[in-house]
Amino acid sequence: MITQPSTAATPSSASPAGAAAEPALSLPSTLTPSKIAKFISCPLAFRYSYLERLPEPASPQQVRGTLLHRALQLLYSDGPADARTRDRAEDALDAAWSELASTDEVSELGMDERGEAAFVREASGLLERYFALEDPSSVHPVGLELDLRARLGDIELRGIIDRLDRLEDGSLVVIDYKTGRAPRADYSRASLGGVHFYAFLCEQVLGRRPREVRLIYLRDQVVIVESPTDQSMRGLRQRALGVWHAIERACRTGDFRPNPSPLCKSCAFQALCPVAPNRADGTRPMAVASPTVRERTAPLPAPPSGDARLLGAAHGEPLVLAGETASPSD
Repeated sequence: MITQPSTAATPSSASPAGAAAEPALSLPSTLTPSKIAKFISCPLAFRYSYLERLPEPASPQQVRGTLLHRALQLLYSDGPADARTRDRAEDALDAAWSELASTDEVSELGMDERGEAAFVREASGLLERYFALEDPSSVHPVGLELDLRARLGDIELRGIIDRLDRLEDGSLVVIDYKTGRAPRADYSRASLGGVHFYAFLCEQVLGRRPREVRLIYLRDQVVIVESPTDQSMRGLRQRALGVWHAIERACRTGDFRPNPSPLCKSCAFQALCPVAPNRADGTRPMAVASPTVRERTAPLPAPPSGDARLLGAAHGEPLVLAGETASPSD
């Protein structure tokens, strides 16, 4: 259930003459690929999700993504490489579902026993498709759900890499699993922003730029591959800095303008959005919108660390490559 934010302003302490004004909303503690994508997609949805921390109902797609990510993590976590069989993957899926079945996210989906069984069968079908894309026994992962952080000026960049592989020649490959549909060919490059972000983190924290970044789309059995370059890393830096400065400005002014798009149909905040076509109160949408930001006597609590849709992330665990002592650090 979404709660309408209060529009009542509370008294704020006066700032000394000449002092910089405090932000109307606290900045996020980190910048991640999902935050960048959300702000670019819709600044107002970003505000509700990452600054106001309003609840968002779970969706079957999100829960399925969580389930598959956890199952693949378990598949690669235990035993020798030749034990990563299809049967072992089913065991990993069962274990992942046992962890997930009693969570609030699954409860929100309102599935009965038959619905849950069908849900797990569909996830099993995606695992089957995955085995047609990769031979898990030939993979040499050196990081699973790897939490990396790096500074970019005053910004802390953070990303959780699904899987980091080492090839026979010692080079690294970033792997990102996707359970949704693959983008059209003319949009495939735009979908690589997140994995380029991870490549930048690897370069900063591990001192080594990955040779490749790969998006693995299980449903459509598509793999998108690209090699990070000096140009793509410069572009990532500029993009991250540009988005961060825009977030700073929005927090300072309270100007988080909605950006109507086809994504509005699945937005959890339609009831609050002043331009949503189906407002819960029955009123017509406004032509333009910049919601009033309520003043605060205290900052919003910092958002919890990590990406909530990934279970069992190896937060802070050191990554040691063969013959090296490099490890992620804050």
